[in-house]
Order: sequence, then structure tokens, then C-alpha cells
Amino acid sequence: MAKIYTDKDADLGVFKGKTCAVLGFGSQGHAHALNLKESGVKVIIGLYPGSKSIQVAKDKGFEVFDSAEAVKKADVIFVALPDTKQAAAYKKDIEPNLTKGKTLLFSHGFSIHFKTIVPPKNVNVILVAPKGPGHIVRRQFLEGKGVPALIAVYQGGPAAKKIALAWAKGVGGTRAGVIETDFKEETETDLFGEQTVLCGGTAALVQAGFEVLVEAGYSPEMAYFECLHELKLIVDLMNESGIAGMRFSISETAKWGDVSVGPKIIDASVKKRMKAALKDIQSGKFAKEWIKEVNGGYKKYNSLMKKGEQHGIEKTGAKLRSLMPWIQKKNLKGAQAAY
Repeated sequence: MAKIYTDKDADLGVFKGKTCAVLGFGSQGHAHALNLKESGVKVIIGLYPGSKSIQVAKDKGFEVFDSAEAVKKADVIFVALPDTKQAAAYKKDIEPNLTKGKTLLFSHGFSIHFKTIVPPKNVNVILVAPKGPGHIVRRQFLEGKGVPALIAVYQGGPAAKKIALAWAKGVGGTRAGVIETDFKEETETDLFGEQTVLCGGTAALVQAGFEVLVEAGYSPEMAYFECLHELKLIVDLMNESGIAGMRFSISETAKWGDVSVGPKIIDASVKKRMKAALKDIQSGKFAKEWIKEVNGGYKKYNSLMKKGEQHGIEKTGAKLRSLMPWIQKKNLKGAQAAY
């Protein structure tokens, strides 16, 4: 079992007399910046000229600088930008202003592991990845709690690890527990999870179930309730008590259907394709294809996203969610995290 680091294992004194810069003020960026600031750490924000987040960050009490200037001023630089924006920002604003002993920090290992960013050897390179979205990291911190986090050291040794643990403490991670990993493991497992289970696998399974019921003559409303709406109830039970705990809470009929039919749907052929997806991640094929897609103007990406938005389950869902006032309404279409 991996060691779990807690508050007693981390020292915020590491940041005494130092400045931490957060480049970007989106989901993770704003949460890390605010939590660190309220933990007594000196934090500045780096943003590109004209960013919509400049005024937002200033309103939260931060000094805001152009990204290059923030890197110059900082001892620790958190690159809180989307994966696809990091390489360009590194070349333009970060690399020219890195000096010996500075620390680069990431919350996902993509750019370092797949070498879209290759830092000099005389800087520390670390990872602190809370296992939750930024608004949860912030909310838990304000409640005196924390979100579990991962840390990793790519280069810099024990001194870099102390900085990673201190940052994790500053954002609230050590309140819950911190586990050490490495950039390779964090990146590859993160990509695998979101592609095959959390996002890709779940969305495809829900859509396929909806299609099967509708094509068999059942109403879209019934298909939506059974294949999407109730999914949250099951996932919440698994999140709280594991798969066994979820099974304890459902009917015997549901349990029997679960254990006898589920493995026929998600069978050896699915696992085989999951292994193929993992191989593409490990070899760098997925990363190369994604970078090529980004550089090509997101053509296939936009086409597939539009196709998903036009799926019948979306129209049905919008209608049914309007009947459920207890569900927080969120119109996220087209929204992007600011950076």
C-alpha cells in the first residue's frame, strides 16, 4: 500500500520568503491560488494580455502580471493552462524566464510525459493533482476539509518533494491525504480512465442503451430515465460505498441483473479494446493524434462534438430536466475555463 501523507508530513515554511505564480485562473488555477493565499503563501497571477480573467483575479485580491513577468518574479510557477496551450506558453513566456532553482508545477503530467515541454535540468519539476474539479477543491477547503491529491517529482529530488507536499498542504490536499506517484503513471492512468470509463465509456454506454430502448419502440422519456437520469443514483452509491456497497442498497432483482447480465455486455471483447486504448496512450499515439488534431484546427473534434450534441438523448434530457427543479440548471455548452 502506498504511504498516505497528511498535514504533519508537509511544511508551509518551505514558501517563506518565496513567491508562487499561478499561470491561468480557470478551474484549478483559481482554487489553488485562493487556497494558497488563505494558507499564508504569497501568490501572484500570470495571464496573457486581454484575458477576461484579469479583472476576476484582481477582484479576488491578487496582483496580476503578464505571464512572462509572473515567471520572472516567481520561485514556484504553477502552469494551470489547458494541456493544448501549455507548449506555446512555455516557449513564449516560461522558458525565456526560467532560472536555476525555480520550480515548475503541473496538475497533470501530459506536457512533461509526452515531452511537448522539455524543461532544463536546473529547475525542479513537480506535480500536484487534486482528485477533484477546482470548485470542489475550493469548497472543501472553505469547509475546513480537503480533496485527496497526488504528488510526483519529475526532477529535483527530496527538495522538490518538499515543495510538492507544501503546495498540497496549501491547497488542502494533506487534510484528506496525499499519495506519491510519478508523471508516467498519473498521465497514463488519467487518460485511460477518462477515455474508457469516466467520460468516453460512460457516455457511449448511456447513448447506446438509450438507442436500444427507443429503437425497440419505448418512449424516449422512459429511455432517458432508465439509462441516464438514474445513473447518478448508482454512481453516488458506488462513490460512497464501493461496488459492493451499491449492490447492498439495490433490489435483489437489480443485483441479479447486475452480476448475471452486466458481464455479458462489458465482456472480454470490451476489455480487449480497453487494452488497445491503453497501449495507444502508453506508446504516445493518442497524444500525437490529439496534438495533430489541435494543430489542424480541431476539425474532427468539432464534428464529433456537434454530432454528440445532436443525439436524441440531449433533446429528451433538456425537456425532462426542466421538470426537475431540484436539479441545478447549468448551461455549459460552449463554456471554457478561463486561463
